Amino acid sequence: MEFFAEYAVFLAKTVTLVIAILVVLASFAALRSKGRRKSVGQLQVSKLNDFYKGLRERLEQTLLDKDQLKALRKVEAKSEKKQKKKTEAKPRVFVLDFDGDIKASATESLRHEITALLTLVTPKDEVVLRLESGGGMVHSYGLASSQLARIRDAGVPLTVCIDKVAASGGYMMACIGEKIISAPFAILGSIGVVAQLPNVNRLLKKHDIDFEVLTAGEYKRTLTVFGENTEKGREKFQEDLDITHQLFKNFVSRYRPQLAIDEVATGEIWLGIAALDKQLVDELKTSDEYLAERAKKSELYHLHYAERKSLQERIGMAASGSVDRVLLSWWSRLTQQRFW
Repeated sequence: MEFFAEYAVFLAKTVTLVIAILVVLASFAALRSKGRRKSVGQLQVSKLNDFYKGLRERLEQTLLDKDQLKALRKVEAKSEKKQKKKTEAKPRVFVLDFDGDIKASATESLRHEITALLTLVTPKDEVVLRLESGGGMVHSYGLASSQLARIRDAGVPLTVCIDKVAASGGYMMACIGEKIISAPFAILGSIGVVAQLPNVNRLLKKHDIDFEVLTAGEYKRTLTVFGENTEKGREKFQEDLDITHQLFKNFVSRYRPQLAIDEVATGEIWLGIAALDKQLVDELKTSDEYLAERAKKSELYHLHYAERKSLQERIGMAASGSVDRVLLSWWSRLTQQRFW
């Protein structure tokens, strides 16, 4: 027992020391960054052809003996030499990623990636977006969609690949693509609008608690959590939802006029196989398969804009990020990841 007591004291001292060191480091970093301009992020570019080549070569090294490998490398060298003599440049494909949450937080990186792209991309190139999102806030996904529209407006072919889900606000983004490619069992659709909130007014009345809502403007507040909701307020709230839904339908119809919009804009979702029949997508294929095929004849570049964070920002973001993930996960389940 004495040993465990001494060990507990030692452990407590160690933990205290580590915490103290972290506090000192964070304070030092805060002092160093004080007064400096906020650091900007940087665009990271990697060539996916090299990635695919590395995968293949690693497998070849394992499966082939020394003589076979040598003969293969000789053939490849001749092929590369012959390719270099060709004056015609290979087509370029620029690959972007968007992993969407309710707030479409990835838009912040996406906007910079697209801004960089548009400085040199041409209609002969192609942009491929690997998209995954179950939707979220209207204004957030509206902005994300507007960023993609910049690519279309520049006359650059845009292909959207969906491996898992592009529903609601996610499909709002996907529909901008000239071509939508989906995995067979990806989830698509949910062209609808939903809003829900609890109301505890009767509970407050039961405990003799008054809650007053003061507004300037008849419809400044239509439905509230604590106040007493009226039928007129409900009607106005539903009217706003209907207007938003109609705008959503018009937006999708603009980019995919081939859709029977009233048939698919019911809020329903479809798996990729069924979505192809509904013309929500153009082809069934995974993003890996599509990019691997494009890599045979094109130069593939993956773009990612990474924000530079200070030490105290990283520590703070790690803590707040954990809380956000819990809350967003809970809210996503509550709203069933519909477009609200």
